[in-house]
Parts: sequence; C-alpha cells; structure tokens
Amino acid sequence: MRILIVEDDLVSRKFLSKFLSRYGEVDVVVDGLEALDAYLLAVKDAQPYDLICLDIMMPKVDGVKVLKAIRDYETSKGLLPKKRVKVIMTTALQETLLVQQAFEIGCEAYAAKPIDTDKFVEVMRKLELI
Repeated sequence: MRILIVEDDLVSRKFLSKFLSRYGEVDVVVDGLEALDAYLLAVKDAQPYDLICLDIMMPKVDGVKVLKAIRDYETSKGLLPKKRVKVIMTTALQETLLVQQAFEIGCEAYAAKPIDTDKFVEVMRKLELI
C-alpha cells in the first residue's frame, strides 16, 4: 500500500509516519501544495496512492481544498468511486463545518487528533486497505 501523509505539525507527522509505515510505503509532505504535487506525480508515475491522510488546517492550501482538487481531478479522468484514492481527514480542531464539507466533497473517514490507532486500523479495514 502507498500512503501519503499531509501534515504541517512535526509531532503528528512523525507519529503517523511511524504508525503507518508498518502497513506500507509512506511519503510525507508538510502542506497542501506539496500534497497536490505528490499526488499528481504519483499518478503520472502510474504508482498512485492508496491512502492519503490529510490534515484539514494547513498553511498555503487547506486540506478541504486539497481534497476538492483531488476529487475534481479524479472525476475529470473518469475514475469510478471504487478506483479513487481513499482519504482520511485528520484535525485537532472540532471544526464540524469543515469536516462536514470534507465528507460532502468525498473523504472516506475522519480522525480526530490525538489519533486513536485502534480506531484508525478499524477504518483502514473497513476501507479494505488492509
């Protein structure tokens, strides 16, 4: 499994990277612009990500905008929902409006920080990633 972690907080980045590395190959970026670059590069190289862990609140481009750009790109390429990258939004904020927006755009799940690893594994199983 190929995993992209998009997280501006160093502690959260390290934690997620260490935790998820047992499930696959992990790439890490620190903001929304890098996330879009990494996503498009992976698609171009025919090695798309299976999972993107996307922080909602980030500098430059927030996670909701990144998610929208990814879903718009997938739609433009005619990808069926089953073939789309799975996206789990992460945030320390209790921003219910942003989370609701993310679900409307097409994220598969939401994880509040600090991340509960047991619940996260359960979600990855439900998404048939593991």
